[in-house]
Amino acid sequence: MVHVGEPSASAASSKSLAIVAFERRELNLILNVYGRKVASGDWRDYAMDFLRERAVFSIYARMSERPLFIIEKIPRLRNRQGQYTVTNQEGRILKRGHDLAQVLRVLDPHLVVVG
Repeated sequence: MVHVGEPSASAASSKSLAIVAFERRELNLILNVYGRKVASGDWRDYAMDFLRERAVFSIYARMSERPLFIIEKIPRLRNRQGQYTVTNQEGRILKRGHDLAQVLRVLDPHLVVVG
């Protein structure tokens, strides 16, 4: 018996759940900034989450409950404000845009963008 509003077994199996992830180039850009900050002693840990609508890279200064910064990739915002955002610990968006290298400059202002 199939209830109204519930997907049938065949519909659920034919539809795969797409997960958003960072591509290799994007991850290289993020890890380059992260590596410089770790080497300078500013950051110590990170976590990555890959969800259905976004990919999240969280940066920690120490083992604490809240990350210092969150880098997000939300593809559905690609044609609007841009799919990349950097958010601080209070939840304020520091930078948003279409180019990840430009968005990451808010974390490392001395970073030179080579395009």
